Amino acid sequence: MLQATVEPSRLGLLTLSAVRGYLRRSHAVGLAVFIGVAYALGSMIIGGMLIFARLSGGYTVLIFWGNALGLQTWNYPLLVVAAPWGFIELPFFATFSMVFVSAGVGLGMAVAIVLGVQLIRERKSSAGRPAATGTIAGLTPAMIALVTLGACCSTTAAATAGVGLVAQSSGTSGSNLLYNNWYLGLFQMVVVYVALIAQELLLRVYGKVFGANDPAFAPSTRPAAKPFTRRTFAAGLLRAGLLAGGVTWLLAVVAAWTTTDPSSASAALWFTWVVDHGLIGGFAVLAALSPSTALRAVNGFGAKTSGVAIRGALIIGAWTLGAWVPPPLAGAGVEGFGNELLGAMGVGASWGGVPPVFSWGLALVLRWAFQYLLLAGFAAAVAVAPVATLTWVDDSRPTAGNVVRADSPTPTASLMPSNAR
Repeated sequence: MLQATVEPSRLGLLTLSAVRGYLRRSHAVGLAVFIGVAYALGSMIIGGMLIFARLSGGYTVLIFWGNALGLQTWNYPLLVVAAPWGFIELPFFATFSMVFVSAGVGLGMAVAIVLGVQLIRERKSSAGRPAATGTIAGLTPAMIALVTLGACCSTTAAATAGVGLVAQSSGTSGSNLLYNNWYLGLFQMVVVYVALIAQELLLRVYGKVFGANDPAFAPSTRPAAKPFTRRTFAAGLLRAGLLAGGVTWLLAVVAAWTTTDPSSASAALWFTWVVDHGLIGGFAVLAALSPSTALRAVNGFGAKTSGVAIRGALIIGAWTLGAWVPPPLAGAGVEGFGNELLGAMGVGASWGGVPPVFSWGLALVLRWAFQYLLLAGFAAAVAVAPVATLTWVDDSRPTAGNVVRADSPTPTASLMPSNAR
């Protein structure tokens, strides 16, 4: 028995069609634009792109196409505007990333505000919980962007609180990110965009419940909200942890490329990047956003051989990431939680000990918890019992009136292949 819901198009999901449609029907496009512009101005001021000062002379516009040393090419072309009230400095990639993130913040916060207004107006428990969930999800892109506000914009490497956070989540140093400041912009864009996709999925799932799909939808005829249980809460926390850990673990590969040339990297490093980071991190993100799609993927989309290969790769990646790797491999760059734990305890390389990226503290604990143990444990659980694990992660349940036969031609969003065992 499957839940009968229409599978959204991939293009519509990537272009946030539900979010844009909801704002358009709610006449909140202007609100999204206002919030986006306000965030952009704040980001420019904090990042040093916009400085107010009294300057002598008139207006001057300069365009720099590069520097003599050929460094930081991502900042060029660089536009500088000097005026009596101050000056504006617009590096190329930093400006692009700022505009992208500002648009995401505008969309996310506008959706959160509109859903919050609906919640206050209705004051009904049946619509309140999903609306509250939608409000929190709407604020997620804004909260993520505010943490690193201005970090992507500063070409002078000004001290920003977000730089340290990005460095810790990426397993690199703050000085490396301050020099390769393009990574800060990339980090913001990816994380905010993933948060917006999560918001898009939430609107598609709970849209009818709180009227997001149709603001004129009568409250008395809306479907009953799914009860909020401990299992639902736990599944939501797990999906949030998988999303945060998976995205930052994937971005850690890009951070590594700022110090290691991929073309000259060893086979061990490529194994780590492809299997430990790419496969494990990417599958965690997929499972957090769409457990049903993850279930189809781990079963090879109907191909038994592909499904076995994927589950085998998940087992290998889970072991190397969450357990212990012998000394030859550990010394070459393939290390897991056990290797870093031994290294933190002072055990030498002859026993596979690898010094962790950070010293003892909160950053190291979070790295081990979310980027090692959580991702590795989830990958192992999926490889051993894909149906049970991903069904538990997916909090959707068939309800009366929308249950169809498994062989029905109706498009479905929840699929459980018969060979998934």
